[in-house]
Amino acid sequence: MARIAGIDLPKNKRGVIGLTYIYGIGPSTAAKILESSGIHQDKKVNEWNDDDLSKIRSFITNNLKTEGELRSENQLNIKRLMDIGCYRGLRHRKGLPVRGQRTSTNARTRKGKRKTVAGKKKATK
Repeated sequence: MARIAGIDLPKNKRGVIGLTYIYGIGPSTAAKILESSGIHQDKKVNEWNDDDLSKIRSFITNNLKTEGELRSENQLNIKRLMDIGCYRGLRHRKGLPVRGQRTSTNARTRKGKRKTVAGKKKATK
């Protein structure tokens, strides 16, 4: 079992795919890590030896922010935007889309489940 940055990598996947299970590492970064470590991209995670693992671990710890450190940095950036009261910060505070998407119809992921408002009743004479 390969364990890097506190994450258990899946054994039977290719190295490039396995590294993407770590928060902060995508496909292109994973390819760059393997290239700098001198490991073939098609080599599966369970075929890595201890030397390969130590090369990958050292590259990640020395050159990249991953997992908890990256998550906390992102949270601090969002908190900073909210504290200074800029437009993006206000959108975060209200739980609305931040990047200019429409909210009239879509945006259900950010806004949450629909809250039904009753229609206006007709006045009887």
